[in-house]
Amino acid sequence: MKSSGKKGQVTVIANLKGGSGKSTVTFNLGLWLQMKGQPVVAYDLDPQCTLGDVAEVRREEGYAPPLVVYQDTDRLKDLLRMHPGQVLVDVGAANMVAMKEAIVNADRILIPVPPSQPDVWATQRFIGIVNEAVEKHNGKKGTEPELFAFVNRADTHRAIRESDETEEVLAQLKGIKLIPYRLCQRTIYRRSLSEGLGIFELSRRSKAVEEFSLFAEFLFPDIKIRTKLNS
Repeated sequence: MKSSGKKGQVTVIANLKGGSGKSTVTFNLGLWLQMKGQPVVAYDLDPQCTLGDVAEVRREEGYAPPLVVYQDTDRLKDLLRMHPGQVLVDVGAANMVAMKEAIVNADRILIPVPPSQPDVWATQRFIGIVNEAVEKHNGKKGTEPELFAFVNRADTHRAIRESDETEEVLAQLKGIKLIPYRLCQRTIYRRSLSEGLGIFELSRRSKAVEEFSLFAEFLFPDIKIRTKLNS
């Protein structure tokens, strides 16, 4: 995995299907990074503007620190690389031009996959789009972004097998790495978006906080190490 301390590291959170939880993940990941003392900005390139809306709610309510969210698509390549620290990009298929531009300028791409067969099919098609966009932009020997997938909005009931089955299929897909930590379908994630607060601010101790911490630490292991050294 590329170093998370790299200046201007760009993490794109994307999927072809709506309702995969991209904005919820991006919002909470941005706040988690800020909580760890990391400089972070986000880009909302989805026409629905969910991430921008929740960031505006946070600003209006006076919660600190605010999450800076840009919605510019002009000169996107230059804009993504002008920021120090972490850059998070929320984009979906509704803006395919911006999606492809974000893909070819990403260091890594994070794919949230709800537990269903249609979402698995969409993920397979998305991988094809990524490969095609990168090859067209960089050539066959160009630098490719790392692709990570994880089960999002996973079932919490042990008897339901769809999350397990989805994870098993994702683990077999070529060209991606499976994140071994799921995010489950929990009310606190919906509250997070509606109230403009991160799950860590809504509840310091909960199953959601525990699972999201493991997920974020997997993505940013260097930050976890630095936090321990500084504690």
